[in-house]
Amino acid sequence: MTQLTGDERAAYVQNMFTKIASRYDLMNRLMTGFQDVRWRRLVIKLARLTPKSHLLDLGTGTGDLAREAIAQTPGLKVAAADFTFEMMRVGAQTVGPLDFSTADALRLPFKNATFDAAVSGFLMRNVIDVHKALQEQYRVLKTGGRIVILDTTRPKRNLLSPFIWIHMHVIIPTLGGLLSGEREAYTYLPDTTEGFLTAESLAAHLAAAGFKAVNFKRLMFGTIAIHWAEK
Repeated sequence: MTQLTGDERAAYVQNMFTKIASRYDLMNRLMTGFQDVRWRRLVIKLARLTPKSHLLDLGTGTGDLAREAIAQTPGLKVAAADFTFEMMRVGAQTVGPLDFSTADALRLPFKNATFDAAVSGFLMRNVIDVHKALQEQYRVLKTGGRIVILDTTRPKRNLLSPFIWIHMHVIIPTLGGLLSGEREAYTYLPDTTEGFLTAESLAAHLAAAGFKAVNFKRLMFGTIAIHWAEK
């Protein structure tokens, strides 16, 4: 799969998430030891929302980040956007309604300067053009708006590297195969994590897209990073 590029890769990713949608949230909790719940809380805090804010949750999946935003800041307006319909359908059925909309991260169907903040969870490693996706988020943000990105990142080698490798290449595919019947989908995670940008490189892409005050924080033994910046 890592050899796929362009539209072929986009189609693969969309088909994969369609297949695992019903088990996606459960697998996230198990893979991260429920730490992903805490990370999403931090993402929303970093977005600095107010009840008057208009938030874009891009690559929303089942809507976890959007619901966390509403829980932290009642009254704000949220657009929950994804290009995999089945993920949004599962989210609407299992946790309740949101303002879901179908959207391609490379061609967002929103006007310039629409949002006060844009957040994403585990989206950027799946897009086929990181720079274009960042440019689109920059375009739809208001001046002073914030972007916050939660995603995997290529870990630095350290004493824990062998254990991280076993977790990613053995435990996650085995568990994913048992719970979803789609082992291949859960070999995708370690492959894309190791093939994705380092935290430093993603920060450089944010700056190249025009964002200022770029920061990031590594989590979970360096395999996860949260980036935040301003327009």
